[in-house]
Amino acid sequence: MQIHTLEGYIQNIYLVEYPDKLMLLDGCCRADVNTVFDYITEQLKRPITDLKLIVVTHMHPDHAGGAHALRKLSGGKIATSNAPGQWYRGIDGFLMHLTDIALAWWVAGRLNKKRHNLWYSRHLDADYYLATDATLPGFDDWQALHSPGHTDRDISLYHIPSERIYIADLLVKVKGQLVPPFPVFYPKLYLNSLLMLKALQPKRIMFAHSNEVSIDDIDFEQILALVPEKPMTHWRSVKAKARQALNVIPTRNNT
Repeated sequence: MQIHTLEGYIQNIYLVEYPDKLMLLDGCCRADVNTVFDYITEQLKRPITDLKLIVVTHMHPDHAGGAHALRKLSGGKIATSNAPGQWYRGIDGFLMHLTDIALAWWVAGRLNKKRHNLWYSRHLDADYYLATDATLPGFDDWQALHSPGHTDRDISLYHIPSERIYIADLLVKVKGQLVPPFPVFYPKLYLNSLLMLKALQPKRIMFAHSNEVSIDDIDFEQILALVPEKPMTHWRSVKAKARQALNVIPTRNNT
């Protein structure tokens, strides 16, 4: 087993290679579909049909945006969490989907990337819905571990023989420090997910938005101290900024 790390539009792409099959540890951005196709066919010299499994760890644009297109190209299957319903359901979900695409464009701008079309379906049509601790279909040396908090359906992917884990957005790096991501919809679930990772003690940890590190390089006590007590979400952030703006508006003296 070999893991290839590709530079994606705004995130790392992890392509797992075996002699007879390939797997993506996440569904990438829509803008990454050609990147993955070209790497498999030109760099690895393999047919795109060798891509047998595309995992979607959660529904954000840089983790699910390319999944349907890659399945159509390769004939592979999509696997995701068995969380009930769709993440972007209803009117609120529709608005949040638009907001998350806008945030992905904002991140791309910070990385000096050109704006690409990131539109993707807000409803995921998966082939497999994974219970926690389930092995990945066709890749039984990998295990899906539910790690919600960022959303209600995040999963981490653990390679059992090498004790190496991909945690997607469970942690992100800001100014050189690993911190909780934004948003955190479910703080208590997020805390439990961090405690699960700490107890698991994998040898190596792969992130969606920073370089792989050894478990010894992570200060869990420092990170646990940063876990929010209340949800950190789009709407709460907007409301907080609105309150700040109102507080600085000068009041007129009545004369």
